Amino acid sequence: MKKDYLLDLFNLNQTVFTVKNISLLWQTADMPFVNKKLYRYTKANKLFRIKKAIYAKNENFDRLEFAVKLWTPSYISFETVTAKAGLTFQYYSQIFIATYQSKEIEILKQKYVFRKLKDSVLTNLAGIENTGTYNIASAERAFLDIIYLNKNYYFDNLSNLNWDKVFEILPIYQNKNMIKIVDKHYKESKNA
Repeated sequence: MKKDYLLDLFNLNQTVFTVKNISLLWQTADMPFVNKKLYRYTKANKLFRIKKAIYAKNENFDRLEFAVKLWTPSYISFETVTAKAGLTFQYYSQIFIATYQSKEIEILKQKYVFRKLKDSVLTNLAGIENTGTYNIASAERAFLDIIYLNKNYYFDNLSNLNWDKVFEILPIYQNKNMIKIVDKHYKESKNA
């Protein structure tokens, strides 16, 4: 029976795949074979090529899932999370990602903002949730990521934070100045 490579992709929960993901799924190191199949599927409109070496099931792929496939290790954080959690009220159309380098790119009219965190913070999973297709910071972790890079950041509403979790995650940053800033935010939120 002939193997249905496309069906293998469509049976996954993922909407975005790297060529490396696909070669592992198809259990082959034959990259010319993988690239040829992907080229044919794309040409026949059975797969959507987002950019070199990254494909999606169709044009309606999950932008957050795609963002973390661009560079690894990475996770969704910063204003993408704090706005959703109600810590900041400003609307951001960009997607903010924590990774090992700072860069801004635009792909298919979507801006992706990558912010650099030191390796010991980036690879620590405290406060990081796995959705099954990508990693995303909790509100507490995103709050701390922002403070780590921007000591004077203004938050609109910190009442949604679990302060026990904030103080549990805080030591991974190994930053004494951050402790003072977090304590100040904590006291202000309790007095509000």
